[in-house]
Amino acid sequence: MVDKKSLSERDICSKFITPALQQAGWNIQTQVLEEVSFTDGKIYVRGKLTTRGERKRADYLLYYQDNPIAIIEAKDNKHSVRAGIQQALNYARILDIPSVFSSNGDGFIFHDRTVADETIETELSLENFPSPEALWLKYKLYKGIVTPEGEKIALQKYFSDGSARKPRYYQQIAINRTVEAIANGQNRILLVMATGTGKTYTAFQIIHRLWKSGAKKRILFLADRNALIDQTKRGDFKHFKDKMTVVKHRMIDKSYEIYLALYQGLAGADEDANAYKQFSPEFFDLIIIDECHRGSAKDNSSWREILTYFGKATHVGLTATPKETKETSNTEYFGEPVYTYSLKQGIDDGFLAPYKVIRVALNVDAEGYRPEQGKTDKEGNEIEDRIYNRKDFDRSLVIEERTDAVAKKLTEYLKGYDRFAKTIVFCVDIDHAERMRNAIARHNADLVAENYKYVMQITGDNDEGKRELDNFINPEEKYPVIATTSELMTTGVDAQTCKVIVLDANINSMTKFKQIVGRGTRINEEFNKLYFTILDFRNATDNFADPEFDGDPIRVKPITEDTDLTTIIEEEEKEDTPIIDDISGEEIILVPPIVRKVSDSANEEYIKRPKQYINGVNVSVLVSRELYFDNNGKPITISLKDYTKNIIQEKFSSLDDFLLKWNNAEKKEALIKELQEQGVMVEALYEAVDKQVDLFDLICHVAYDQPPLTRKERANNVKKRNYFTKYGEQARKVLETLLDKYADEGVENIESIEVLRVKPFDEYGSPMEIIGEFGDKQKYLEAVRELEIELYRKV
Repeated sequence: MVDKKSLSERDICSKFITPALQQAGWNIQTQVLEEVSFTDGKIYVRGKLTTRGERKRADYLLYYQDNPIAIIEAKDNKHSVRAGIQQALNYARILDIPSVFSSNGDGFIFHDRTVADETIETELSLENFPSPEALWLKYKLYKGIVTPEGEKIALQKYFSDGSARKPRYYQQIAINRTVEAIANGQNRILLVMATGTGKTYTAFQIIHRLWKSGAKKRILFLADRNALIDQTKRGDFKHFKDKMTVVKHRMIDKSYEIYLALYQGLAGADEDANAYKQFSPEFFDLIIIDECHRGSAKDNSSWREILTYFGKATHVGLTATPKETKETSNTEYFGEPVYTYSLKQGIDDGFLAPYKVIRVALNVDAEGYRPEQGKTDKEGNEIEDRIYNRKDFDRSLVIEERTDAVAKKLTEYLKGYDRFAKTIVFCVDIDHAERMRNAIARHNADLVAENYKYVMQITGDNDEGKRELDNFINPEEKYPVIATTSELMTTGVDAQTCKVIVLDANINSMTKFKQIVGRGTRINEEFNKLYFTILDFRNATDNFADPEFDGDPIRVKPITEDTDLTTIIEEEEKEDTPIIDDISGEEIILVPPIVRKVSDSANEEYIKRPKQYINGVNVSVLVSRELYFDNNGKPITISLKDYTKNIIQEKFSSLDDFLLKWNNAEKKEALIKELQEQGVMVEALYEAVDKQVDLFDLICHVAYDQPPLTRKERANNVKKRNYFTKYGEQARKVLETLLDKYADEGVENIESIEVLRVKPFDEYGSPMEIIGEFGDKQKYLEAVRELEIELYRKV
């Protein structure tokens, strides 16, 4: 008879839980996945190095077709049958799963999320685990699927091209919730997914499942930029092959089933240019609106006319930044999002790159600039006597030395980091982007001489630059390295390897700020893109402190209010928010209080504000500092020392408690990772205190006011105690070398056997030969453990 208490968790799974599933009718090969990691593990940045946290992992996921319908958390038999239920419920909430189980091999606890009475949790024997059909009924109840047509859509498989690529867990939820909402008769649907999380792939799978199931036969994918259409056609949508077409030059061919089109390609300023009317209003039964926070979000835009015309179709809006202002509301049109996957969630899961923020304060920005008496611009016109600030610079007043200072600071940063790190510089307008390109070129003359495409202006009016956009976002292409832009690259640009974002524009729109930050959030491990840096010259990163940054959008638009275009213009001027030209994607600068004619067709006449250009101004960097963010993605406003002290004292009740847990930790590296996951910024503390101080001393000093010892001092203390005399000569040399390694690099680097493969350990033989000097692997690890105890022994 097997003693269950002696079995590992894996043994409990293989000997008891899996057989119980088989007995209940589950196909182990097709319906059961074991040890499923559904996140990638949060990326932690330490200087230029990165490390990943632990992945979230479910012991069992049970599927009905492509739908995950149940989760099981397994424990060894030393635990109770209900020991895993809280962890399983947490995972079930994340994964949107209704049936939740915990087991220790004796039976199951079944938590049923479809009920709210005393049957919510019941205990089942191993022989009574529910069948696939029984849990599919629970899933349908949970999702509100009540018709055969709805069930057919829900059971339609995902597209697979034979590769290992499958939807990530959040994509799967977004896809399922969308098709389920459509199956239940909902015709206006909003999906909110952070930039870089695969909205286009998600849209493709939604379309594929609805198309293949026969629920939707003709589909229109709408976007507002050629780059978005081109990326979509070449990317995931390529699998539609000859069933798909791109509408160009207002030429309509009604023989296709999947259509990709620009708003501007379907609607025009006059009735004759409205190509969409060549289709009947019933032609499309599904329309996907990409980046729906833009033109289509406004009630009275010409783009909204397209959606109104095809009003009987199902409309699905995709955006990273739903727009909710007094004039514009995505949720008013689409309803509340059926699913939201935020930037914070993406970073925490390890699917999106974390960011570092460096704030740079220039003297003229912080103190303002007042021209001396009689100061004239380059054309001889006198400059008005007043104090100019960030809102004025590069919009109404151009200080050439300020542009040069920004270019110089960026160049200094890249020289210390990587001069070929893909970088986007966001400027006030096209003129500013042009001047910034010139300034950066001058400060990087050596690289520009090798290839003039090292830095390029990529704006709506610059054909040469626009032609290079594809090369900039292509990881395989070296050039361009730096792109200066204003609006063209704020949205829809899949810059996988963008490592630096420079903010030298006044960004007062949260939507725009989120979109710009999104240019850096993609991860590309092949090209070592795991995090990105924001260089902020305009305090735009104040937006990180706004609850709206990563929270749910709050509807502020009165639903019953009639708002005309004149009001929109006045409000946007008041908020200093630029109006964006729909075709070029560039800013149209407004000039109050000039009266503008507003026609019924929403065509406005704008006059550009004249700029004045000056030089001879002393511009310098006052301060450059890195901002730090807590686990909720909000800037830390207290000192880093106090912030760390609070976290550590919450985790460890006293200094003795910390000492006990530190000394009992099998691997110090695991405890260090745990502290990082709690929000302790290890690398930042090292920089603030002393690189040669051990993390142990750093914590004791910061949290408990203990005088710190350097690593070298700790290593020397061990040597003085003649601790090594009990070992043979060769083993003693190895331990002394480990001690030197500790003094140079820290405790984490001596805990892995891999350290024996690097210099100078190769002088002592192979890792196996070195371990042999201690007897065996276990005895070697015990020796390292004893060495650590000696290092941290109280004297």
